[in-house]
Amino acid sequence: MEKKYLFVIPAYNEEKNIEKVVKDIQKNMPKADIVIINDCSKDNTKEIVENLGVPCLNVPFNMGYAMAMQTGIKYACENNYDYVIQFDGDGQHLASEAEKLLQRMEETNANIVIGSRFLEKTDYKHPFFRKIGTKVFSLIIKIFCHKKITDPTSGFQLLDRSVIERYAKIGKYPEFPDANLIIEMLLNGYEIEEVSVKMKLNDTGQSMHGGIIKPIKYMINVLYTICYIIIQYLGKKG
Repeated sequence: MEKKYLFVIPAYNEEKNIEKVVKDIQKNMPKADIVIINDCSKDNTKEIVENLGVPCLNVPFNMGYAMAMQTGIKYACENNYDYVIQFDGDGQHLASEAEKLLQRMEETNANIVIGSRFLEKTDYKHPFFRKIGTKVFSLIIKIFCHKKITDPTSGFQLLDRSVIERYAKIGKYPEFPDANLIIEMLLNGYEIEEVSVKMKLNDTGQSMHGGIIKPIKYMINVLYTICYIIIQYLGKKG
């Protein structure tokens, strides 16, 4: 039986990008399905997606990126998809690069494959605070999980069925599902691999981690969650 692939795309006020993102996937990954989680956008995102004929889950209030992503993963679980490709709605991720994730999973039998901007040298310019966060999180993963992950903040990921089912059941999905989820999955025996991909900065230049306050909040939140996960894991081992 042919495997079923689903692109899960949270979208909040992405009227400038979402049509290009959908058409990029349809051109480069025509066998994959797409679901857009319209996170209570205030612009024309909903109307654009509906005109494209792509499934659109319209939530009643703004949940934020993480909860919107989990909503899409629950949709994938309920509709028996074998794989989920986490994909951004701002044009940063390239559908042509998704094939690399699929090939890497096939070669390694990994449960998660991360599209890395830093495994090889690329033209991607990482904002200063994100660069610091990436290095800190990579070091923590190396120390506690004995695994080298070069891009723990990448949202471009391929998940297999076992991960889809686990993520769908998480009662309190982390606000920033980055290195914290990677650490939790590694500590629980899941296999995670990386493959080098090209990305571009989003076309609007906006970011949910822009400015100064947001990156600080992000770092504190993720570090707190990581500490909780590690303490919980060590408690179970003891």
